[in-house]
Amino acid sequence: MTITDPLTQDRQNSTDTAPLSLKRILVALDASPFADRALGEAVRLAGAAGGVVTGIHAYAARLHDHRFRQMEGGLPERYKKEGEMEHQRIVHDDLITRGLGLISDSYHDAAQGICDKADVPFRRLSPEGKNYRRLVEAASSGDFDLLALGAQGLGIMPGTVIGTVCERTVRRSPIDVLIIRKPQSAIGEGPVVVALDGSPRSFGALMTGFDLARRFNVRLHAVAAYDPYFHYVAFDKIAVNLSKEAGETFKFKEQEQLHEEIIDSGIAQIYQSHLDVALSVAKDEGVELTTELLEGKPYTAIAAYLEACGASLLIAGKTGVHADPDLDIGGNAENLMRISPCNIWLTLSTFTPPFDAVARETISWTDEAEAKMLKVPETARKMVRMAILRLAQESGHTVITTSLIEEATNRFCPDRGGSAEEAKAMGWSDAAKAMLDKNGDPSVSASIRLSAEKRARREHSAVVEIAHVQPFIEGGAAPAPVWDAAALARLSRVPEMVRSSVRRRIEAYAAEAGEGRISITLAEDVIAESRKAMAGNMQMGGHKMPPGRDV
Repeated sequence: MTITDPLTQDRQNSTDTAPLSLKRILVALDASPFADRALGEAVRLAGAAGGVVTGIHAYAARLHDHRFRQMEGGLPERYKKEGEMEHQRIVHDDLITRGLGLISDSYHDAAQGICDKADVPFRRLSPEGKNYRRLVEAASSGDFDLLALGAQGLGIMPGTVIGTVCERTVRRSPIDVLIIRKPQSAIGEGPVVVALDGSPRSFGALMTGFDLARRFNVRLHAVAAYDPYFHYVAFDKIAVNLSKEAGETFKFKEQEQLHEEIIDSGIAQIYQSHLDVALSVAKDEGVELTTELLEGKPYTAIAAYLEACGASLLIAGKTGVHADPDLDIGGNAENLMRISPCNIWLTLSTFTPPFDAVARETISWTDEAEAKMLKVPETARKMVRMAILRLAQESGHTVITTSLIEEATNRFCPDRGGSAEEAKAMGWSDAAKAMLDKNGDPSVSASIRLSAEKRARREHSAVVEIAHVQPFIEGGAAPAPVWDAAALARLSRVPEMVRSSVRRRIEAYAAEAGEGRISITLAEDVIAESRKAMAGNMQMGGHKMPPGRDV
């Protein structure tokens, strides 16, 4: 089948479900600040779409009755006379049944008033039973598009990151869920950030982001996060415990090299391609989009980005590119549900960008190419396949051959000679050693050491500095320093290919010096040091600094 104009193709003819409808919103009520914010956002969303808000509050009268019956044996003697016992049962039943019903009605009455002021229709649900079960039943009814609820409720305790009702409900919900983690923050007070990993659900999140950007005139960002360190550390651990015979059977060295070439060298460009596709779709949708490629453990890198940009909402797929059919929630989504510094929207809606849709419909693979793909590590196969499809369409090919795979490999993995470099021992600065020693956990220090050395090599540094160690020590980084406008302007003149590493070096220097603000003077000093280090590294390799190339 040939699709001649995918951008104008009616989306109703596809299996994609994004952008999500906002006409039927279910919101969990319990009078907590989290639930109140969930109601407020539900009213805004439904109001913008001409929709309806349904409030739900479940109360477990039968559970209380059962508990009372269990406690009857422990009542004082004066209550154990038959007449008195029956009287107490009637009173308790009346108080619980009518009392809990009145509480539920009061929650609905308050929500009704808020909806009436916004001219949004409001409906009521007050089911009896276990709260999370009734929430999931309502979400599964087919009557709602979105469930809004608080991450915590009236039972919030210091140190708690998420309530049991929220977690149980989110795992089981068959519809999108808006989780209120920061009740003091409304959607739009900061940027809305979409997390992309190339999966249809991540692009479904993007389409929902476009819809919110248009309706509420909010700033929209898209990020893609990849981890170039995990497989390096994992292979090092495997190598220690693998016998020579097992290594030869497993073809360990070949597997390690494949991971170095594909996962390590090419994954950044594959994830950058997701952002490029997002920018292309954003242009067609008429929405301004800011993109950023992040490096590190995805959920920690995304959480740090949300904190740094002051995000008001994160939208992400409930599962991602590596999900299997039985998975209820992805690892990154689950962790972000717990640690996100802003509210989070987990979506099940899907969207296939026209670029990818055309490639999948019009491009075929030779048997030899399919066989070659089987040699790609399974953890990266989906991503690599997507990248090759995009290259084929870009080049005008309709059949993927082994030569096209080689071309893609050369494009995404231009540096194929990392093994010798990886084998060289890395030197450590005294400050970096001290930071590693302060970690205090021997079980993770070895992994931190390997990851830091990997980062140093990627940045062509001769030694490991604190800037290379800091990102891998959980909780070790001080709050991000504030940049003066002049310092940021100076950083913007640093070549893009090294700008992120220079920024990390400046922020690490500020942290070490106890500086909470980065001035133009501090930035210039670190940039000068970076320039010297770069020149020294190039001269050690027999190269001269190219004229006009400076940081």
